[in-house]
Amino acid sequence: MTNKLQQYFPMIRTREEVLNEIESKNKLKNLFYEWTEENQNEFLDFCTGVKGIKIMYDFMIKEILNPENTPERVNELLTLLLGQRVRIVDVLPNDGTRLADESTFLITDMVVQLEDGSIANLEIQKIGYYFPGERSACYSADLLLRQYKRARGIKGKRFSYRDIKQVYTIVLFEKSPAEFQNFSNNYIHRFMQKSDTGVNINLLQEYLFIPLDIFKKNQQNENRSVKIENRLEAWLAFSAWMFRRQL
Repeated sequence: MTNKLQQYFPMIRTREEVLNEIESKNKLKNLFYEWTEENQNEFLDFCTGVKGIKIMYDFMIKEILNPENTPERVNELLTLLLGQRVRIVDVLPNDGTRLADESTFLITDMVVQLEDGSIANLEIQKIGYYFPGERSACYSADLLLRQYKRARGIKGKRFSYRDIKQVYTIVLFEKSPAEFQNFSNNYIHRFMQKSDTGVNINLLQEYLFIPLDIFKKNQQNENRSVKIENRLEAWLAFSAWMFRRQL
């Protein structure tokens, strides 16, 4: 049966046409029938235009925000988030002390070195972890230790603690933890360590938390679901849109 998309895009094939092609090629046929029935139906829905591909599938978001293949996208996003010009010079292996079961909550997680030598970790989480502050502090400490080891290894006897650059922990939540729900008008939270006397020393660790669910509510409350004021809002709107279950 012709769906609405086929009225405008006649190249979209019917379910029967897709199945006939699969059946005609042994390699495709064997692969297709290795999948569960649910995955088979989902694939057929993609091919026939019944559903769109979930853009937040791990492989999709890693292609959209791939710091190696499309560094200009991640450069722009980090520049807007951090409020300073950013250029990625290296993608670092994520070999920190992450808990074994944390990957089930993550959409993507990348660690990059910036032009000034600082390190940024960008995470997009499906569901906000319990104790987001404590967890982020632990991961930030791991990044800081990595900075120290890298700087000391490069500088050797010439090493100074001034060689250690900032580390940024940036977390975007699909569904934010309870701590953020009391701040319904705020969807960007910046943290850095400061003294209670005004003494200014650089403690190197900064954090940025963005609850996309609260961002979406603010957009809807202000009837701005289409109107975007700036590039950062465009990125956040795109990120929030990507979390929808289907297009």
